[in-house]
Amino acid sequence: MAKKLVIKVTAGADAPERCSQAFTVAAVAAASGADVSLWLTGESAWFALPGRAAEFELPHAAPLPELIEGIQAGGRITLCTQCAARRGITEQDVIKGVRIAGAQVFVQEALADDTQALVY
Repeated sequence: MAKKLVIKVTAGADAPERCSQAFTVAAVAAASGADVSLWLTGESAWFALPGRAAEFELPHAAPLPELIEGIQAGGRITLCTQCAARRGITEQDVIKGVRIAGAQVFVQEALADDTQALVY
């Protein structure tokens, strides 16, 4: 059974290094065979929208669209329900494959056996 990794990223363009680290760790873990669940909360919620990840730039960092593709290939991306609502984002707005779910689902994932949870 693959190890599970739940990552909550709270930062976006407001803290680009922290944001990039979360996406990078998630993509590397997915490529390594881990069961990855990346949660977009706070300012990272905007990256659930088409084209927003392409606007993000950080020198010497992998492009977010490539990292998102890697994460989705081996895991899933979830947008926080409350974060989406505060920004007027609906399920019809998000990129393909992104789900919207709340704290109860995050807690279930984080407390599952063989799961490591990280917050950036």
